[in-house]
Amino acid sequence: MGLIKQLRRRTPLGWLQLHHEKSRLLVALSGIAFADLLMFMQLGFQTALYDSNTRLHRSLQADIVLTSPQARNLPSLSTFSRRRLYQAMDIPGVKSAQPMYFNNTIWKNPQTHRETGVLVIGFNPDKPAFDLPDVNQQLQAIKMPNTVLFDRGARGDYQKAIAQIDQGKTLTTEIERRTITISGLFQVGASFGSDGNLITSDETFLRLFSGRQSSSVSLGLILIKPGYDPKKVAVMLKAYLRNDVRVLTHAEFIEFENNFWRTNSPIGFIFSLGVSMGFVVGVIIVYQVLSTDVNAHVREYATFKAMGYRNYYLLGVVLEESLILAALGFFPGLGVSLALYQLTRTATNLPMYMTAIRALQVLVLTIIMCAISGAIATRKLQATDPADMF
Repeated sequence: MGLIKQLRRRTPLGWLQLHHEKSRLLVALSGIAFADLLMFMQLGFQTALYDSNTRLHRSLQADIVLTSPQARNLPSLSTFSRRRLYQAMDIPGVKSAQPMYFNNTIWKNPQTHRETGVLVIGFNPDKPAFDLPDVNQQLQAIKMPNTVLFDRGARGDYQKAIAQIDQGKTLTTEIERRTITISGLFQVGASFGSDGNLITSDETFLRLFSGRQSSSVSLGLILIKPGYDPKKVAVMLKAYLRNDVRVLTHAEFIEFENNFWRTNSPIGFIFSLGVSMGFVVGVIIVYQVLSTDVNAHVREYATFKAMGYRNYYLLGVVLEESLILAALGFFPGLGVSLALYQLTRTATNLPMYMTAIRALQVLVLTIIMCAISGAIATRKLQATDPADMF
């Protein structure tokens, strides 16, 4: 209570100084908002990078996933022998082991008839592979030859085509010079690695890509019997299977994808660098404002020191200005970021969403950014001698 009373009696010198120079205050707030905007956008893109590239991973119905050791990420999967799936069934606790096929290819956009990239996924419709209701309700449809399901969250000009499919119509287009029928839709969404996805049966997949053998699979989806620990079963699989297959739990498979984009792709580094650059830009802008303010009032500060005020009081005034700038500059940056998140989400179909944790993270970074600037700007005050000012 004593501290609160002391704060109430204290003259808000920092706010009065900032408010006195309104043009300087507006410049400072604009700079901080811009720095916050940079950090918000880079963090948003970074999270969208990881979320968009692991949506398929998270939807897989599998406790353990087998991949080739040469696989880099989901769009760049190498193949391994289907024999390993049969061998996996020998391990106690393994309930089933199903193959899945992936291939990046070019297809004709059913709306514009232009060629564009798409990721084609094939699996046995009698063994559901995805935890996606839209897919599982249409498994009978993809049993028909050359029939596929299309990702309504794909990036590109598909609005009219999607509307026609929603009305119950079927569309036809071409892949690998073969005519295919789009009988239904599902929702996953575009990613940094793929503009969209097609789901079909393993038979149609192998028919479309005649160079692929059914014995060469992209992923192996393993389900564990109730009561068994997936981690322990994964350890047994690693010991039993040969080195030409990588054994990952479902969580490790998701992290495997994230790790590729975080360490092996320049995109992850660029977004991290962007956050750092936004932080540094903010430090420089706030330092320039506070340094100018200190220089403009150096005689007043010297007078305070001559009257007996200690350095920590003067430092407190500058830090008070820093915290006020951080608080006032954060909210315009947050508002603009929300609008840009919506614009980016609409234009790219990437999962750009503001979260409370991210807002708090940027707020803390903003406070640290302004505190660092204030600490640097007060160095001159500590060396100020009142006798030299007059």
